[in-house]
Amino acid sequence: MTMGSGDRRPSLFSPYQMGRFRLSHRVVLAPMTRCRALNGVPREAHVEYYVQRATEGGYLITEGTLICPGAGGFPHCPGIYTQEQIDAWKKVVDAVHAKGSIIFCQLWHVGRASNEVYQPGGGAPISSTDKPVSGRWRILMPDGSYGKYAKPRRLSEEEIPQIVELYRQAAINAIKAGFDGIEIHGAHGYLIDQFLKDGINDRSDSYGGSLPNRTRFLFEITRSVSLAIGPDRVGVRVSPAIDHLEAHESDPQLLGLAVIQRLNSLQRELNQRLAYLHVTQPRYTAYGQTESGPLGSADEESRLMREWRAGYDGTFICSGGYNRELGMEAVADGDADLVSYGRLFISNPDLVQRFKAEAGLNKYVRATFYTQDPVKGYTDYPFMGQVRSRM
Repeated sequence: MTMGSGDRRPSLFSPYQMGRFRLSHRVVLAPMTRCRALNGVPREAHVEYYVQRATEGGYLITEGTLICPGAGGFPHCPGIYTQEQIDAWKKVVDAVHAKGSIIFCQLWHVGRASNEVYQPGGGAPISSTDKPVSGRWRILMPDGSYGKYAKPRRLSEEEIPQIVELYRQAAINAIKAGFDGIEIHGAHGYLIDQFLKDGINDRSDSYGGSLPNRTRFLFEITRSVSLAIGPDRVGVRVSPAIDHLEAHESDPQLLGLAVIQRLNSLQRELNQRLAYLHVTQPRYTAYGQTESGPLGSADEESRLMREWRAGYDGTFICSGGYNRELGMEAVADGDADLVSYGRLFISNPDLVQRFKAEAGLNKYVRATFYTQDPVKGYTDYPFMGQVRSRM
């Protein structure tokens, strides 16, 4: 879709005011696990990776960043809970800021989507439930093989405030590192989503059963973090209609609206908007784009996204399987304010420029998504006009 000279609707290249942040365009780097942080500490390669994708007035979201030692379920993911990690991230943030970009840190806890090998002392991972992810799903192990997800330990009501506090402290640490804000990862079958989805959450206490109860954990985290660093520095990501890692929901429409009502009420309480709500398009899958998502039809998926977008009082980001044309349509039609891109941004560090020029795109190499190589499949994708090396 090409915007005509007489079309005054916004495009991916229109400026946008995201709360306190003035963006020059609406193409967002989506958070993506890349497994390059040896021993949980970002390296010089991280500086290059994010700087490559930074543009003047652009907006970047980091890969999922662990809030505590037991939060992980992939090898070599970065954390934000030690001074060494904070100092390492500061190098990334300072370099991105020098390019004129805004960058948020995505805070992550995988919950039951883990294995004993990733847990301190080899213990059980925590969750809303004691039901494990079934054997049809496999977890990437530190040696590159695939194993089973562990049986989780159900959090008690008394323990949940401790987890909320971990998110709050991680947000404070992110601000200390110089990040402009944080995104709470409440999507894709990880810890917060394990409380949200009725296909996982089998609790009978005040964090289970009804929608107000199932959204309580996300609400408490968002409120605590907002009070700590300011609501306009806090984004929230959810995926009500996605069943990744068996995060099934019997009524995605109502779950999405319940989350939105919670966030809207928090904004009224604090008398200030959050930075944004980031929702993954239902057609997203772990292995690429499908013709239709779990809901069965593209029209139904679009209807849900539009209903959620209309219900949320603030900036709305969409993600999941978008290309240039779909992103232009989403912004022009008012279905989203911003569009985040994952796989296309992996293989095209200059994605914004390529979109503007309507240029061809590099193809991504899936086999190098989760390797530990600091260059191959990470910082060696060519810019426009460069010759591509052998991947």
